[in-house]
Amino acid sequence: MKTPPSLPPLLAFGAHPDDIEFGCGGVIAREAAAGRPVHFVICSRGEAGTNGTPAGRTAEAKAAARILGATVEFIALDGDAHLEVKAAHALKLAAIIRRLRPSVVLAPSLEPNQHPDHHRLGQLVRDASRLARYGGLRELKRLPAHAIGQLFFYAVSPDAEPATQPVLIDLSAPGIIAAWTKSMEAHASQLRTRNYVEFQLARARVCGMGAGLEYAQPLYPNDPLVFDSLTALSWAARSF
Repeated sequence: MKTPPSLPPLLAFGAHPDDIEFGCGGVIAREAAAGRPVHFVICSRGEAGTNGTPAGRTAEAKAAARILGATVEFIALDGDAHLEVKAAHALKLAAIIRRLRPSVVLAPSLEPNQHPDHHRLGQLVRDASRLARYGGLRELKRLPAHAIGQLFFYAVSPDAEPATQPVLIDLSAPGIIAAWTKSMEAHASQLRTRNYVEFQLARARVCGMGAGLEYAQPLYPNDPLVFDSLTALSWAARSF
């Protein structure tokens, strides 16, 4: 039997320990189940949060990543609720992109009406994705240049959704919603604030209903998608 080709890595950035799971955890579950390596980079430990401690939230994030089949690392930038857009931060993220060499990168959307760390991280990841391919940057010389295939933004809340047409990822395959739900439930400290699990599942149900699916999550491409031919396109949300 022929071994299927390995899928290139997916790299997801989050400003806080729960952003990736709440914002695009269903997509992560879908990709990991398909055999794609997935890695999380979390840029704070949630130290400014109302509930939970940095140590506790770190443990929750590690547990959630395991549930989804992802690996995870934490990096220090300016700290929770203090993130600033700086060239040094973009270079640090670009070095991670060069080290991991992903084909797809996920980041929080650029919409300003959300936690300020979210849209600032989205901008930093967009900058880093460009810097990662510039071979002449002295700060990155130790790692070979790398050009990603596509940058997608995810929205942690409805206010963070860009006013552009998204790409919808079908989450209806068996086991995907269960894994996503369990990963969100791992962030027990944050569920004391609000029932984020039901909130995100409801969003995914509404998104799926509009496309004739049970569940779906939107991603927003930074650049136009390119296909070899029309055969790669399955269907659109509208039933003509």
